[in-house]
Amino acid sequence: MISRHTYKDLVWVDLESPTQEEVRQIMEEFCLHPIVASELLEPTLRAKVEPYEDYVYLILHFPTILHKHHGETEQEIDFIVGRNFLITTHYELVDPLHEFSKIFEVNSLLDKSNIGEHAGFLFFYLIRQMYHTVLGELDRIDIKLEEIEASIFDKHEVEMVQTISETNRDLLNFKQAIRHHKEVLESFEIAGRKLFGEDFIYYLRAILGEYYKIAAMLEGHKETLLDLRDTNDSLLTTHTNEIMKFLTIVAFITFPLALIASIFGMNTSLPSFVGQENDFWIVMGIMATATLSMFIFFRYKHWM
Repeated sequence: MISRHTYKDLVWVDLESPTQEEVRQIMEEFCLHPIVASELLEPTLRAKVEPYEDYVYLILHFPTILHKHHGETEQEIDFIVGRNFLITTHYELVDPLHEFSKIFEVNSLLDKSNIGEHAGFLFFYLIRQMYHTVLGELDRIDIKLEEIEASIFDKHEVEMVQTISETNRDLLNFKQAIRHHKEVLESFEIAGRKLFGEDFIYYLRAILGEYYKIAAMLEGHKETLLDLRDTNDSLLTTHTNEIMKFLTIVAFITFPLALIASIFGMNTSLPSFVGQENDFWIVMGIMATATLSMFIFFRYKHWM
């Protein structure tokens, strides 16, 4: 599907799951290299940037935690940035692109857009919108980390083991999606300077600045999650040790009591008060005395 947006001399063409005929049409209209056109037909696992004489071709992947449509952890967008045109290609609905198209269309109709004189500015505002959405994804993880912290100190350590693992998986998927952004954007800065001139260098570096902001926040979330995991593991270990300590004490107390009961239950000819008057209470008194003595000893040793 082809969506076309124009503002003055600028053209933005958005392709969603394009067919061969649609790609051929775009290739002929904007004089794209056949290799570039062929790569628009299906997703590419590798992020990259390729400069050509009249345009720059980029492939970037963006993480999707909140904005999933087909269960994927990332969405690919191909950008072809020319002097007066921008072509974007994706293979499922990308919410930030859809939102940006509505803003772009309204501003174009009202003639209130401050996009700039070439498509490099259009790419700048579009990529900034994408990174703004990525920040929203990280904000959601930040809220989840706060919920995990509260649950840990509300004595829900066991339940948090699964939640921490799921959050760590989201962070790993997030890192996997943007792992090549730095190299791609640095290469685009060099190519963009040649294509759009030195006056555009501020915007090229601002795009990198948006990435660094994302990367710093992601690293902070990873460190926070590791600290929360260590805290949760410590509390779980302490709780387990307390249980084992209690069970050990119970076993240490019950063993001699069982031994005393077994001795007095033996059917032997040895002299014994068993069978005499009040023999039951005598045995119970011995057991109670033994239990109390061990309890006092444990308290003296600070074992309980």
